[in-house]
Amino acid sequence: MAKMILNYVPVYAMLPLGVVTDDNNFENQDDLKRQLYKLKEAEVDGVMVDVWWGIIESNGPKKYNWNAYRSLFQVIKDCGLKVQAIMSFHQCGGNVGDAVNVPLPQWVLQVGNSNPDIFYTNRRGTRNKEYLTLGIDNEAIIGGRTPIQIYSDYMKSFRESMSDFLDAGLIVDIEVGLGPAGELRYPSYPQNQGWSYPGIGEFQCYDKYLKEEFKKAATDAGHPEWELPEDAGQYNDRPDATAFFRNNGTYLNDHGKFFLTWYSNKLLIHGDQILEEANKAFCGCKVKIAAKVSGIHWWYNDDSHAAEVTAGYYNLRDRDGYRPIARMLSRHYGVLDFTCLEMKDYEQPGYAKSAPQELVKQVLSGSWREGIEVAGENALPRYDPNAYDQMLLNARPNGVNRDGPPKLKMYGLTYLRLGNQLLDGGNFQVFKTFVRKMHADQEYCPDPESYGRHIVPLEQSKPQIPIEVLLEATKPMEPFPFDNETDMKVIT
Repeated sequence: MAKMILNYVPVYAMLPLGVVTDDNNFENQDDLKRQLYKLKEAEVDGVMVDVWWGIIESNGPKKYNWNAYRSLFQVIKDCGLKVQAIMSFHQCGGNVGDAVNVPLPQWVLQVGNSNPDIFYTNRRGTRNKEYLTLGIDNEAIIGGRTPIQIYSDYMKSFRESMSDFLDAGLIVDIEVGLGPAGELRYPSYPQNQGWSYPGIGEFQCYDKYLKEEFKKAATDAGHPEWELPEDAGQYNDRPDATAFFRNNGTYLNDHGKFFLTWYSNKLLIHGDQILEEANKAFCGCKVKIAAKVSGIHWWYNDDSHAAEVTAGYYNLRDRDGYRPIARMLSRHYGVLDFTCLEMKDYEQPGYAKSAPQELVKQVLSGSWREGIEVAGENALPRYDPNAYDQMLLNARPNGVNRDGPPKLKMYGLTYLRLGNQLLDGGNFQVFKTFVRKMHADQEYCPDPESYGRHIVPLEQSKPQIPIEVLLEATKPMEPFPFDNETDMKVIT
């Protein structure tokens, strides 16, 4: 059965929020150890953990304190698990499932007191303090550094402070936070501003920096009269309630198309710049760099794809909004981490025009077509066989191959999230079976080479891909065919 191991997909569990406290202590070590040993008993491969900017650099610019995280990593290592580390440059709190609050560092927020335009801003001028606007990526206004430099310095410091863990192969993935919730997107659907599902969200480009950039771009294109959208509605609108997104709406005219191309390109360039810095920081380490893309499945079946579009994913029936992201990632040898892998269309209310299964197929297929690896996670905590079976299907869309590697296989899956509810009797039994099935019924395998994953030192990013070449990937392609259900069900 040596060939069956090539179907093995590693499983990681996301650690609880607050495992390192907001004042930078690793407190409940014994509790966590007990939980980690349970994960080990379930043959889980590793854990994912947020490494919060707001905790590490809270004492002032370049005053990093990694001690609590070093203690945490040592405990994980002692338990025989691997680490996926998230460079979390966003605020914790204000998103789905956030019971813990970690704001951005105080010295950063102070700059915002006198210059609130450093934050993403909607049309009505509401500021969002979850993440710095990409409009200031290259403005040296945060204590004399640009945000890109700040993120770069942070990652370099992480590499230096964790070099022994990196050398030992404990840390396998570096997921680079690129926006709110660590995702490459605009904060278009903030619950703390009253958004609720399935609202279309709002564009977030009304800070003075992005306003000026749009004005310049429009003027350069020969349309100085073009302004940012005024007719795209509010957070909880439906597409047909807005002049922008309704049938034959503004989004389809020249002005609308120009704006949406600009808005989504800004996001691509933002991700590309920070990933290049991540690649420099971790070059030569035996890690993979990853970027997370949000699974915005509501209104996917509406012509406008409004909720995706306000988040910066310019994805329509005749324009692929995700494959350019995968192409951009390919130059950094990056992994695309996608979410909502557990969802089925029928679980969503009809009025949301939601299609998580089609969205997952599109994003996974596009990434594979661009020659990059795809990892993923569930969007919401689930403990039922239906959710696990859907994740298993997406992990191997055409099932296992008993004679070698499967036709399609995800790079890894991260389960959201470790907690007492997961470790409860019944839930834990089903989870253990899930891990076993992700491993294609094989024993835990500590050596990724055995299941076809070649661990090589990270190479330098390839030359920048011109935006025109990235945008060639907007040409829609049929997704790969997926089986209707997994051949490795949790309960048969």
